[in-house]
Amino acid sequence: MQATLEKHLDLLVATGDAKLLTQLGHGIEKEGLRVDSQGRLAQTDHPRALGSTLTHPQITTDYSEALLEFITPVCATPAETLAYLADLHRYTYKHLGDEELWNASMPCNIPSEEAIRIAEYGGSNVGIMKHIYRVGLQHRYGKMMQTIAGIHYNFSLPENFWPVYQQLTKTSGSIDAFRSAGYFNLIRNFRRYSWLLLYLFGASPALSSSFMQGRPNQLEKIGDHTLFMPWATSLRMSDLGYSNKAQSALNICYNHLDTYTASLSDAIRRPHPAYEQLGVKQNGQYNQLNTNLLQIENEYYSDVRPKRVTRSGEKPIQALRERGVEYIEVRSTDIDPLKPLGIDLEQSLFMDSFLITCLICSNEPITDAECEQIAINHQLVVTRGREPGLKLACNNGGQSVAERGSDMLDQVRLTAQVMDSIKGGDSYTKAVDAQYAKLEDPDQTPSAQVLNAIRESGAGYNEWALQQSRAHREALCATPLSAEREQLFNKMAADSLAEQQAIEAADSQSFDDFLAHYMAS
Repeated sequence: MQATLEKHLDLLVATGDAKLLTQLGHGIEKEGLRVDSQGRLAQTDHPRALGSTLTHPQITTDYSEALLEFITPVCATPAETLAYLADLHRYTYKHLGDEELWNASMPCNIPSEEAIRIAEYGGSNVGIMKHIYRVGLQHRYGKMMQTIAGIHYNFSLPENFWPVYQQLTKTSGSIDAFRSAGYFNLIRNFRRYSWLLLYLFGASPALSSSFMQGRPNQLEKIGDHTLFMPWATSLRMSDLGYSNKAQSALNICYNHLDTYTASLSDAIRRPHPAYEQLGVKQNGQYNQLNTNLLQIENEYYSDVRPKRVTRSGEKPIQALRERGVEYIEVRSTDIDPLKPLGIDLEQSLFMDSFLITCLICSNEPITDAECEQIAINHQLVVTRGREPGLKLACNNGGQSVAERGSDMLDQVRLTAQVMDSIKGGDSYTKAVDAQYAKLEDPDQTPSAQVLNAIRESGAGYNEWALQQSRAHREALCATPLSAEREQLFNKMAADSLAEQQAIEAADSQSFDDFLAHYMAS
């Protein structure tokens, strides 16, 4: 790995093309539950002043009516991305009244699934389909899992990087195919090494006891209403969070674009007995969009996805097949309740260095045996990552988290140094260097700090997270939203409401016909 990485970095530096590594595209999607002043899940409608959840490009909802989602535009630097995300928070806070934005990945106290309102998107066919898709998720996995929130980190290289890199690596073929192959190489290495991100930045070691709803578990208790695992880093990414038995049978292949789209397409077309038994409709009401293993592509829960911006009426798989990969979406990032935005600049700079390292280091395919090893290490780190003496699975036997993590950080640091040599300063290198301390002392990880803060507060998870959310709101709102940005967001909201009305007015077919046509396309 190191030899390939150093070779490619040296070539880029020697040709003067290393500057392309600092001309990245960044975007962040951040989810967050609306809660009332007591920290209970909000039962109110999505605030109309924020615009239409169907058509607003930057403020929408995910699964539930209360689960807000912020989407930044593509920005040139992590700092610009985070500044824009902060403004989306500030604007939203102005329209929340006495509600708060829950700044943690694991949800607030939710007494029962009946308290979780599925998101509504208006009366258009596309809006109804978005709602029914979520009804299907309810029947398939339950509502509670859908209240978990996270951060998606979108990342891309500039288009002029790819012909340069293709020439440096002496690779033949079309530039579109080379770009897609490059991003899939990044994805494969991300899957190999993403356990390190979960250790360094996982921030969900505890949760409200209501999340388990009386289900048997082996979690320990803090007080009466908080459950935790003593060495966990990210319960959000464990079997307690984004996991289900049906999808465990999927064999989505990340080695090539063709195999990825083919295996995902198969899952979308393959009937699943339990979902067939549920049926598409019951007493005239939709239970789900179809009875297949996946209703649509987005139902597949992966920690990283290849992406391409879709055109009107186009499905994600179609876009990937026809025009290749445009960027990648990292989906494994917890909301850190100790940070006002849930993520900060140091973490973002590290992510850039880490992802570039994954792109230009080794390019071997993932074998079935390695795929099993990846799954084992993922589960070990999310549930026991800080456990003294923990060994990760590797080809030459077990290796400690600190040993293996330090080896990986050494590689990421090489990339960071090259990026600093282009940008000037040492911000990327410092972001990497800061992570070594977490390997040497697990108490410095966010997961350990969250657990310690809950214990020291004398409150349970719910009370502590609500206090953190209020403090972060106050900190962000101490810097007022600029008049220019507020005007922009006001216009976005108004335009989105008008666009939703236009879509609803233009519908000319029944929903049954619309859905049949969509599924057949």
